[in-house]
Amino acid sequence: MIRIGEVAERTGVTPRTIRYYEEIGLLAGPDRRKGEHRVYDEADIERLQELTRLRDLLNLSLDELKQVLEAEEARAVLRRAWHDTESPTERLRIVQAALPHVETQLELVRRRKRELGKLEGELVARRELLLARRRELS
Repeated sequence: MIRIGEVAERTGVTPRTIRYYEEIGLLAGPDRRKGEHRVYDEADIERLQELTRLRDLLNLSLDELKQVLEAEEARAVLRRAWHDTESPTERLRIVQAALPHVETQLELVRRRKRELGKLEGELVARRELLLARRRELS
């Protein structure tokens, strides 16, 4: 078990962020008695690393981050169910249930991609304007 300070060091977030993520349900809080130290396991660290990766990579709001994680958790349950059955009917049901979760995640990624594309277009236009002005002044 790993204390909150070490988790913070390993993941690059502050203990305050970890406590806040617990408070809003992004990270399961450790079972502990009042006055005891917070301790975490490797699964908690992996989840926190995934949270920060998604937050930073996609610039997600906390609500969006929660949506992505809920979809991922639902898919994890479905993956376990897939491995627990060989029934084609049940596997079809699992695939159909997984699709909306992937669609949710994909829409968030696509939205960010569109926003980045728009920003890129604005910067390219700005650069072209500056290059044209430089040519005029040379």
